[in-house]
Amino acid sequence: MASIITENLKFFSLFFKSKDVMIFNGLVALGTVGSQELFSVVAFHCPCSPGRNYMYGLAAIGVPALVLFLIGIMLNNHTWNLVAECQKRALKNCSTPATFLLFGSILGRALVAPVTWSVISLLRGEAYVCARSEFLNPTAFLDFPSEYGPDSMARFSCPDTPKELIPFKDEVIRRLKYESQFLGWILIAVIASAAFLLKCLQHCCTPLSFHQEDYWKQYRYAEKDLFNRTAEVHAKVLAANNVKQFFGFVALDKDEKDIVSQYPVDEAQTSPQWQEITGVYLYRENKGFPLYSRLHKWTKKVIGNGMDPDGREMALLAV
Repeated sequence: MASIITENLKFFSLFFKSKDVMIFNGLVALGTVGSQELFSVVAFHCPCSPGRNYMYGLAAIGVPALVLFLIGIMLNNHTWNLVAECQKRALKNCSTPATFLLFGSILGRALVAPVTWSVISLLRGEAYVCARSEFLNPTAFLDFPSEYGPDSMARFSCPDTPKELIPFKDEVIRRLKYESQFLGWILIAVIASAAFLLKCLQHCCTPLSFHQEDYWKQYRYAEKDLFNRTAEVHAKVLAANNVKQFFGFVALDKDEKDIVSQYPVDEAQTSPQWQEITGVYLYRENKGFPLYSRLHKWTKKVIGNGMDPDGREMALLAV
């Protein structure tokens, strides 16, 4: 039983590593759907007033989407690699197509949550009904009382609809929800088509074979994981040494003592070394041999672009 569980855990671990972008985007979308449902129940209250309905409806759709977009930009490591690259090298080593694909990678992942929010808002229709109700033409409805204008139309999305207009309420909301859902499906179609075309463009522009690109992706995962774990241990050992220098001793538990004794650390890496391995990285080759990352390039002591006359480059993978 234990061996079966272990094998299943290994399988799921490999699956998540190979599909992490897709799964991450799916989890973000599901989280956004849940947040939107909670927002609709707890925080959405149409003001039922001409002029205010429109602004409130747009804000309910646009403001959370904007916030989610900015959060997506901030949480993407590629964003800060790009900032570091601009600060230190001004993107001089990046070609225009590669830079375009890099921006597309950052924006594409950041757009998952705001697009999901906007689509769900449109499919639900509540914000759209609130925003658009006051602009409906009363004459478009048969036998609609002529004495009622925009003030009354703006109250169709609220419980206190005038009694004389209640027979028209279902029809008004049905029409507005139809418009809202139609826009939602159009948005889904546009985003899906754009994602498909960009994915095709990425695979058409890559100079790598399918297997090499898959290997590169696995290498990047492995390097990132090992680098982060090693950096954590290195930082802990260096901190322990410095604390011991200051106090004369350092309070460590048994596991930490084993780590400190097993991995001796004399000093931190120099700033130039950190600069060499930080920033945007494009796939490069040096004399026919691939360089899969800035760390790989640093270990090979390659200076500059590290590209031979027949060298190639492409935008980094979204890992």
